[in-house]
Amino acid sequence: MLNLSAQLRFHARTRPRAEALIYGESRLDWSTLEQRVHQLAGGLSARGIGADSIVGLVMKNSSAFIELTYALSHVGAVCLPMNFRLAGEEIAYIANHAGVDMVVADAEFSTVLEGLDRPLVVLDTAAQADPRQALSGVPPVTPHPRAGGDLMRLMYTSGTTDRPKGVTHSYDNFHYKNMEMILSLQLTAQDRLCMVGPLYHVGACDLPGMAVHVMGGTLVVLRDFDAQQVVDTIVHERITGIWLAPVMTSEILALSRDAPPDLTSLRWCIAGGDRTPEARIRDFGNLFAKARYVDAYGMTETVSGDTLMEPGREIDKIGSVGRPVSMVEVEIRDDTGTSLPVGEVGEICMRGPKVTRGYWKDPERTAAAMHTDGFLRSGDMGYLDAEGFLYLTDRKKDMIISGGENIASSELERVIFQMPQVADVAVIAKPDEKWGEVPMAVIVPQAGQSLEMEELNAFCRSHLAGFKCPKDMKLVAALPRNPSGKILKRVLRDEALKDL
Repeated sequence: MLNLSAQLRFHARTRPRAEALIYGESRLDWSTLEQRVHQLAGGLSARGIGADSIVGLVMKNSSAFIELTYALSHVGAVCLPMNFRLAGEEIAYIANHAGVDMVVADAEFSTVLEGLDRPLVVLDTAAQADPRQALSGVPPVTPHPRAGGDLMRLMYTSGTTDRPKGVTHSYDNFHYKNMEMILSLQLTAQDRLCMVGPLYHVGACDLPGMAVHVMGGTLVVLRDFDAQQVVDTIVHERITGIWLAPVMTSEILALSRDAPPDLTSLRWCIAGGDRTPEARIRDFGNLFAKARYVDAYGMTETVSGDTLMEPGREIDKIGSVGRPVSMVEVEIRDDTGTSLPVGEVGEICMRGPKVTRGYWKDPERTAAAMHTDGFLRSGDMGYLDAEGFLYLTDRKKDMIISGGENIASSELERVIFQMPQVADVAVIAKPDEKWGEVPMAVIVPQAGQSLEMEELNAFCRSHLAGFKCPKDMKLVAALPRNPSGKILKRVLRDEALKDL
């Protein structure tokens, strides 16, 4: 039986009083966590949620998020974490496309969810710390059995088309990912993971995320990111590991301090997949004397963590995101699907038991993403060196990664095209010191029309999450295109950004 609640049962039996989950003032041992999850499972069951039901979570980090993840698996339901920063229109699309049976949301997002045609359970502050206050019932006697190929989770990710796509995660995908994290990071019951990235994201939830619980370790959940709070948590909770987006690491390193805090408990910090500057790695080592900075590469489609930098290679392999984990094959291929030799740039393709079987209700995009031999096309460009270390060079997809969040330029372009003042538009990534990069709209205005940045921003915010909206705009007479009419974004980037 592969239900996630099976590991709760094991740890509740073998180490009932050991700390399992910490959130704010709440400190749950394994025995208590198991009891609470069973009561939540009863509440879900009483509301008609069972095998293969799909439940959306529009929630910030909390104890409730983790407990619901277990409870949904216990009754055989599918968990669908959604980005709480999305606009109501975007959440409604995902809920409708996925076929969501119920949504559980933090109270602060109830306004965004107005008009959503789905049963809604709202969690106030108290219920975020103890979800039984909003959702509890008589526990089901036994968990609903799940097999390796059964669907455990859906995660919608920004794609290169105008709508997000639902990545399917089976129980096998999830459990093989956990095994890779346990092997690569040598996780034990003594590990204490600080979960501060948003849990709707594979980085925060899966890198290594719940793998720490497989081994009986402790999850310390922070609701929001605050650099000083993260440092204080590492000190007081003796945190051993953490995942941080690059912007988070930068803010922690920028903190002013009179005396260095005792951060010697930290063994590793997994980075967000950027090509990390050597200065950042050295600054990190100066602050965290006993921890290593682990550059990594992964995708939602692979439950993250496909390559990890190995101990002691951080500097001599600077620019690399490490070597593949044990059960992931990485090949560099050209447009025909032919494998390329060492050092040649091509598309990064991956195969292994933690790679998704495809996109929810989308056979065309699934077929387009998969080679016939089972390798997934990542859409990212890179090369392997003679030792098998992976280097990223560019994104084949027109994706902008801002503060660890994926922004599909085509999704933003679709919205901007709806403005009557716009004749043509292309969205590109603009370098940004804090966020890594931000969206910049290059617009050809309609004849005789003008457009101000404030108008553009207001219009985009009425359709999209704020983080997806352009942070800069440039008006041009025409966009560079090839003979077939395709916008030459590399040329556009060179032209639009040359004066920055």
